[in-house]
Amino acid sequence: QVQLVESGGGLVQAGGSLRLSCALSGRTFVSYAMGWFRQAPGKERDIVAAINWSGDSTYYADSVKGRFTIARDGAENTVYLEMTSLKPEDTAVYYCAAESRVGLSRTVSDYDYWGQGTQVTVSS
Repeated sequence: QVQLVESGGGLVQAGGSLRLSCALSGRTFVSYAMGWFRQAPGKERDIVAAINWSGDSTYYADSVKGRFTIARDGAENTVYLEMTSLKPEDTAVYYCAAESRVGLSRTVSDYDYWGQGTQVTVSS
């Protein structure tokens, strides 16, 4: 069974930076493409960024392009989301997820395993 544990959320002022981490355990890390999603109160869970199993292909939502970077470390079985130039509209619970069927998916239903979520709050 795959387990995902996120860390790194918190409160930051607009324009600031945060780095989220997600550690995978229970299965071979390289078998999974990884994604970061976020969900604000009253809204659907949306893709933020995704990375394929080898790390050489990534996807970013338009709203975060140029500000967020997704990366993975096979030695640490960890995927990261580096967030810079944060805006109040980035406030949400951020979830990491793993999938092994599509390879680089933007779709919630393609992901088989989810972390518990970490709160990111950006104050204006």
